[in-house]
Amino acid sequence: ENKEIKWKTIEEFMNATMLLEKTKHHPVMLNQILSIISPQHGGTFIDCTFGGGGYSQAILNFPKTKVFALDRDELTLKHANNLSTKFPNRFSFFKEKFSNLGKVIDSNIKPKAIIFDLGLSSFQIADQNRGFSFKSKNFLNMEMGINKYSAYDVVNNLDKVYLAKIIKILGEEKDGRVIANEIDKYRKKKPIKTSEELASIINKVKKKHNYKKNPATKTFQAIRIFVNEELTELITGLIEASKLLSEEGVLLVVSFHSLEDKIVKNFFSLYSNLKKNPSRYMPVKQDKNNLFSKILKKPQIPTTAEINKNVRSRSAKLRYAIRNGNSFFYPNEFKNLFENYYKLESGKA
Repeated sequence: ENKEIKWKTIEEFMNATMLLEKTKHHPVMLNQILSIISPQHGGTFIDCTFGGGGYSQAILNFPKTKVFALDRDELTLKHANNLSTKFPNRFSFFKEKFSNLGKVIDSNIKPKAIIFDLGLSSFQIADQNRGFSFKSKNFLNMEMGINKYSAYDVVNNLDKVYLAKIIKILGEEKDGRVIANEIDKYRKKKPIKTSEELASIINKVKKKHNYKKNPATKTFQAIRIFVNEELTELITGLIEASKLLSEEGVLLVVSFHSLEDKIVKNFFSLYSNLKKNPSRYMPVKQDKNNLFSKILKKPQIPTTAEINKNVRSRSAKLRYAIRNGNSFFYPNEFKNLFENYYKLESGKA
């Protein structure tokens, strides 16, 4: 059975909700996204990662628009309820993971665009109860919502060889084995209960070098991805979104690290009709086994002004593709390409 975040008291939940309201929310690359999806002409849009509601709010400010939004995090409900009150006939919200997009959105709804803004939101990082921050002295959580287990479960109970594999692959951390051994040595004496404790263990391994970022960044990324099954969520979400889109519908993804970007780039490349022609003397072969008529070959990145305003946007990459008129087919080639992520995140690698 899926576990929700366990709030110890109602006061703790209220404090987290108040923090969400106070935390400044900056929807990443909003202006670029609005220029691509043209909400001024109306239409139906799907916001797969509602968060603080920045994209949904901006789209709904245009009068002839409708938005369906999803988010797995229960703390987003407050913002969602505000938009439901403000736009009762034009906004619908589902507390759901975006891999279940096809289960909550009617297949007759033909969205003009579907948007994914991956990674953590500002309020998730700022909320010390969630354990995403290196300095958090609270329970080692890292759950985005609708989870099977927490970071505490993973760090304290997972086999050290498997833990090393997760850190190395999902964190792209070359010292994965050494870090896993250090974690294992520590947890044999006592459980690792907080993010601060975990970060200090990792920093012991990494202390020989000077790092621009916190030395625990890659390991925290790996554990967070594993806890939330983020890569398999993304793979399934892209497939479900492509199924819903009709001709000329736009699929947009903002990613924040190389693993996410690799998945998005491969998906768009595999299923576009822009594959290289074997010879320039041969006519272009029209391939029916594609889903997109146009893709953005090089990702857009935030402007310097946006990065100065919101430093967390610095690693963002925006890619988008436009759906063609071909009937949807299940993209097995794409799923098979990343089968290792399915095995890894399910504990079967």
